[in-house]
Amino acid sequence: MTMETVEIKAFVPAKDFELSKRFYSDVGFTVAWSSDDLAYLKAGETSFLLQKFYVKEHAENVMMHMLVVDVAAWWQHLQAQDIAGRYGVRVVPPADQPWGMRDFVLIDPTGVLWRIGQNIDVV
Repeated sequence: MTMETVEIKAFVPAKDFELSKRFYSDVGFTVAWSSDDLAYLKAGETSFLLQKFYVKEHAENVMMHMLVVDVAAWWQHLQAQDIAGRYGVRVVPPADQPWGMRDFVLIDPTGVLWRIGQNIDVV
């Protein structure tokens, strides 16, 4: 018997399910599987479940954190894809945080806040 875990996935709400799938594909995720109301999205070894579910108060209180190897590459990709302009979403440029991370904020079309960052040395 073992208590070893394999993974944990969050269910992320989507106000407009098809729009959110396109958004996350453009952000850099692959839609590995999808049905009418649920999609499995991945980027490398990171994944989550996008659900066709929306309650404003819930959606705007969901926060996701994704740790990446190269935050500058992710930021440049979002800029090259014009994610903010194409989807009318808010993005906040990368900044060094006092907790030892360089990250940026991305808010998806449903209102879910993402912090995408990499660990840095704090001096």
